[in-house]
Amino acid sequence: EYGTDEICLKDMAGIGRPVMLGRLVKAIKTKYPKIIIQYHGHSGPGFSVASMLEVAREGADYIDVAMEPLSWGMVHPDVITIQAMLKDAGYDVPEINMNAYMEARRLTQSFIDDFLGYFIDPKNKQMSSLLVGSGLPGGMMGSLMADLKGAHTSINSSLKANNQHEKTEDEILVWLFDEVGYIWPKLGYPPLVTPFSQYVKNIALMNILQMVQGKERYTVIDNNSWNMILGTAGQLPGPLAPEIIEIAEKEGRQFYKGIPQDAFPDALETYKKEMIDNKWEFGLDDEELFELAMHDRQYRDYKLGVAKKRFEDELERARKQSASPKIVTPVKEEQKVEKKKPKLIDDKTYKLVKVRARGKIFYSLGYINPEPPVKVNDKVKKGQRLAYVFTNYGTEEVLSEFNGKVINILVEHTSEVQKGDVIMQIDEGEK
Repeated sequence: EYGTDEICLKDMAGIGRPVMLGRLVKAIKTKYPKIIIQYHGHSGPGFSVASMLEVAREGADYIDVAMEPLSWGMVHPDVITIQAMLKDAGYDVPEINMNAYMEARRLTQSFIDDFLGYFIDPKNKQMSSLLVGSGLPGGMMGSLMADLKGAHTSINSSLKANNQHEKTEDEILVWLFDEVGYIWPKLGYPPLVTPFSQYVKNIALMNILQMVQGKERYTVIDNNSWNMILGTAGQLPGPLAPEIIEIAEKEGRQFYKGIPQDAFPDALETYKKEMIDNKWEFGLDDEELFELAMHDRQYRDYKLGVAKKRFEDELERARKQSASPKIVTPVKEEQKVEKKKPKLIDDKTYKLVKVRARGKIFYSLGYINPEPPVKVNDKVKKGQRLAYVFTNYGTEEVLSEFNGKVINILVEHTSEVQKGDVIMQIDEGEK
């Protein structure tokens, strides 16, 4: 009815089981024999090889594969394995040019050795049956582990304060997976792909952080997750649980029934003007314009060279961290040199952002806060979240009390702070 000529079944985490996927392909092909079906399945829990054989048996036309050194783990199975499997099963499949395969393999490995490998979590090369229950995409393991590193101390502090058994990182990971499995149906079965998978995981982690303090689930839900729940990002596949609806109504939130795009302003002409004013090329089929409209902040950073400089700085730090450890001679107390800290800019007109609790400060928690951390020269609004403080009793948000521009950041990410410490200065004159 909508003119579709191709359907892709995308399974990021093994939610679809092999036989079920085969039945689905057969049902589509039986009713719409001319529609092309593509299967795209990651290996996270290890179902993909069997799934590929099942969908092929029922008439799938295309199967997505990968190749070393990026195949397997949380990615597609390798093309060599799948080609051999289908050939043995009697399918007419193209032969593999092994010389071309090895050259592409060599080039990919060179990218990994040069820069990409510094940003790939080793766990992403491992299949994990833990993903079967949660349904989260395997590619999120890196962000999951980053989140857990930030929350691990806070969770255990709360458990210890309540005379409960402290948990290892693995135990908290299983706990998080179980919580995702518990809340996913209650949130209306949102598709567990970006960005909804992050939102579901965020709610699960914040639930755990609240429950270890003796609070109820869903005490803290970020605005992006609320947009998903309320329907601003589209209608959810399933019904919301009564307790979710009750919380929304109690907080005076309105459910959105319209077309998602209608909730956003039509800014295309504004973006076109920006491209023209900056003499930026629109690109083939306006693809550059599309990038600006979809990711305006990132695109501007890219065009202005800021993104490249940031990446090069991150790469340099990653290379230093991965360097072989050196033998360090213990330094006597009197020989230690205190690291210079940023100082307050002596200007009485600047507003001070202070923390209200003692703990460790985080300007970003990976996918818990999808926005990048605030930096000097950023414009901020009153009520905007600037940081989190992980305390012994839980998590405190640091909100801006002013509109203005950040002109100084005095405390580094993950540093210890005391109640009343100034972490930022804001110029209220910069609106």
